[in-house]
Amino acid sequence: MVRSDFQRSLMEIKQDILRMGSLVEEAIYNAVQALVNQDIMLASTVIAGDDAIDDLRNQIENECITLIATQQPMAKDLRVMVSGIKIVTSLERMADHAVDIAKIAMCGVAKKPVETVDKIKQMAVLAQNMVKDSLDAYVQGDVAKARQMCQQDNQVDELYYSIFKELNEYLTRDVRSVTDATSLLFVSRFLERIADHANNIGRNVIYLVTGKKKGKSNKQVYCELKE
Repeated sequence: MVRSDFQRSLMEIKQDILRMGSLVEEAIYNAVQALVNQDIMLASTVIAGDDAIDDLRNQIENECITLIATQQPMAKDLRVMVSGIKIVTSLERMADHAVDIAKIAMCGVAKKPVETVDKIKQMAVLAQNMVKDSLDAYVQGDVAKARQMCQQDNQVDELYYSIFKELNEYLTRDVRSVTDATSLLFVSRFLERIADHANNIGRNVIYLVTGKKKGKSNKQVYCELKE
């Protein structure tokens, strides 16, 4: 494969990753909307669309592995493919959590306690923004944007712990709502995990651009990789 064809293949992989990212962003948004609006049809659309996301992940991984095996790339070209595989893994897991939320939405979870539902909406907005910003950082090769995005993860974590506390207190007042409270707690956990995976994408952007995997360099803190 000549150099121009190789670069074209890398560009196609990047475009496929962005296409997958767009599908995942849409799935997260629709899953939360289905939950808030108790829209069973929208929830079923999220669940049905997961296969396309899985197929795209497999396609991108195969493309990356094939290029690594046949072209034996070095330096940044190799990082592009290694990072690509890791990024699509994070995106696929986000999509799985969107499906988890959609399944809960199909069960008709009540909108109480209202304060908790409002915080879940806030978590959803933050998590969705993190996904978008992580992909923007990937497109632009922007390390500063990736680091800035990762800092939003703390806000998501704070909301998660606040929701956990609120639901525990709510159950002491109304034990009959244990099913709804547990479902809302799971939703907040899924959103927290989505933010963690966005954080992982940010970390892989930093690795892609700088070649550094972890730690601190020149007093600049790198994103924390979360499993």
